[in-house]
Amino acid sequence: MVKIISSAVVAILVLGALYYVWMKPPSMNPIVDRRAAEALALVQTHQAQGYPTILQAMTEHVRSMSERNRVARLGEWRVKQVEGDLYEIRIQLRDQGVTGQWFEREFIWHADLSLKKVNAASLPADGVTPKEPDAAP
Repeated sequence: MVKIISSAVVAILVLGALYYVWMKPPSMNPIVDRRAAEALALVQTHQAQGYPTILQAMTEHVRSMSERNRVARLGEWRVKQVEGDLYEIRIQLRDQGVTGQWFEREFIWHADLSLKKVNAASLPADGVTPKEPDAAP
């Protein structure tokens, strides 16, 4: 009887995992969509304020929090096509404050593949992304 129950539990877990992989939208997995992967790479390798890239800035924040014995968690990078060559890239960052309270910020960027341009689309992302110099008239 125990063998039948354990086999049923394993079968249900396997079927659940297969169902999740089957039903997961392709925008959640940028590797499937070449353009989405390009947009993600454009954002991650874009220059950040104080760091060579946005990816390095985000990982360095998590590392520095760990050095101060505080917890920071970086979520998964998510990519969604907005329209045409415009993609939206999001990542959530959760920080544990001094009192133990958690703070969550969502960083959002828009990547325009035709112009090879990255724009901050949220206030937290604006704090990481350097401003482009104004074009001279």
